[in-house]
Amino acid sequence: MNLHIDHNSPVPMHLQVEELLRNLIQSEEFQNGKLLPREIDLAKRLGISRNTIRQATNKLQLEGLIERKKGVGTRVLAKNLRTKLDNWYSFTQEMNNQGVAFINFLIEAEKVPANNHLAQFFNITEGSEVVKLVRLRGDAGGPFVWFESYFHPRTGITPDEDFTLPLYELLENKYHTVVKTSREELTARKAGSKLAHRLQITADDPVLIRSRYVFDPGGRPVEYNIGYYTAEKFTYSIEITR
Repeated sequence: MNLHIDHNSPVPMHLQVEELLRNLIQSEEFQNGKLLPREIDLAKRLGISRNTIRQATNKLQLEGLIERKKGVGTRVLAKNLRTKLDNWYSFTQEMNNQGVAFINFLIEAEKVPANNHLAQFFNITEGSEVVKLVRLRGDAGGPFVWFESYFHPRTGITPDEDFTLPLYELLENKYHTVVKTSREELTARKAGSKLAHRLQITADDPVLIRSRYVFDPGGRPVEYNIGYYTAEKFTYSIEITR
């Protein structure tokens, strides 16, 4: 197994490791269930720190490509059917494009400590402060989506911003942060009492959960966003061309 990186390359080492691992997990032996090299062994072989290895494996795990089990090791996950969308927008742009006059029923922002999930995605220390933005949005018929957004500290965004503006335009025009790529995950469940109260539905009503991981042109994380949509008001449509 030929494993090496270029220590003299201007490409960051964690990105080189990430590319190396992506190539590994495409090989037949690892697709068939063979465990990937242990992080500590890979770090020794490549002559880099274990934290650099972990930075790469965290991203692959968040993408659903690998799974890590304590006492077992890291293996490639079976491939799931995924659709890559060619265009994506902020909620404001989506609604404007469809001619929907939406209403902001609630907008609140504050600084909160990053939990383990956010810390892994943003590659920051758990407990670091990040800006959390919550928005309850809908139309004249009432609210139909609850959003929670979290931003990488690198963006510099503060809780005092005018979040009625289109979010990605605000990031680009004021904070020089351009968003390039969005990876999305869709699930569904019953609303539950807390969410039902926010969306003015019953606890047993279904909601569509849309998790969005947003990256800049360099592949660096910018935002984690999760939206809870009332199933009655929202349809997620995907057009695929062969």
